[in-house]
Amino acid sequence: MAFLALQSLTKKYGEFVAVDNFSLSVTKGEFVCLLGPSGCGKTTTLQMVAGLVQPTTGKLELDGSDITKLRSNRRGLGIVFQSYALFPHMTVSQNVAFGLEMRGVPAAERTKRVADALGLVHLETFGSRYPRELSGGQRQRVALARAIVIQPPVMLLDEPMGALDAKLREEMQIELRALQRRLGITTIMVTHDQAEAMTLADRVVLMNRGEVEQVGNPYEMYERPNGRFSSTFLGRANVFSGSVSDDSFLVGDFALPAAPSAVKGKSDYIVRPEKIEFVEQNALVRGRVSARAFLGNHWLFQVETPLGIIQVACANTAQPSVDEGDEVGLRWNLDNARVVATEGQA
Repeated sequence: MAFLALQSLTKKYGEFVAVDNFSLSVTKGEFVCLLGPSGCGKTTTLQMVAGLVQPTTGKLELDGSDITKLRSNRRGLGIVFQSYALFPHMTVSQNVAFGLEMRGVPAAERTKRVADALGLVHLETFGSRYPRELSGGQRQRVALARAIVIQPPVMLLDEPMGALDAKLREEMQIELRALQRRLGITTIMVTHDQAEAMTLADRVVLMNRGEVEQVGNPYEMYERPNGRFSSTFLGRANVFSGSVSDDSFLVGDFALPAAPSAVKGKSDYIVRPEKIEFVEQNALVRGRVSARAFLGNHWLFQVETPLGIIQVACANTAQPSVDEGDEVGLRWNLDNARVVATEGQA
């Protein structure tokens, strides 16, 4: 049974539809990421759950109770914004205690819960400091402590690591996931960062233009994208437009072998760069290496072929034998290719 249910939520601003018929069931303790480009409706969806924005149509249920029209401060949810929204004139302890004071929690219990929350985010000795005296990562931890100290049924995170540098983001992702698992708090997070969503989420909800494109666990989303948008937003992908004919995929006059598929007519053929290997014999397509780049843990090659430009990724286990200008053969396992209906054709 769903702990949090979003049922056919739609939000319109005049004629503009920010979120269109969004439905999602979240189980207790689950970590869900709303992922998508800017303007796709993910933050508006989160704000409807928080009670900061009223849906035009649709329904919200929390643990079996209808909260659609319940005011934000009556929902008891923990919220962390990208800006952290800390009170600059309050100490760390006072910031964390604020929600408890508003709920009338006795002073002795407040003190204990604040200390416990700061301990969970590794800020036990920072209670007397002010936000201006903290680093970005420390301010984020304070915001998390303030959200969890009220013991919310659901925690909502709106791009909480957007202001951090890349290295600190990675560190905080690991800390956040460990904290969420330890506490078991049902969590919904908004992000535009694909790697962040794949690292943190039990399930990813990919949104585009106010609608849900695909929902699944990170592995499913990456390995089995349901279309061009999903495949390219969730990582690098080679996408060829063509059509299915018997056991072949036709791109102009070029035919690729294709696994049996229910998809007929105009289709997209998708294969990820790391699924492709350089071969001397039995190539599916041949071409010339036009560029290569070293990206730390792998090499990325660009190959000009009759199908167009194909990207090939090779693990950084040794200096590659392929260089710019080389004529090469490319091959991949057909099970690693996806044939999906062209978007708008299904």
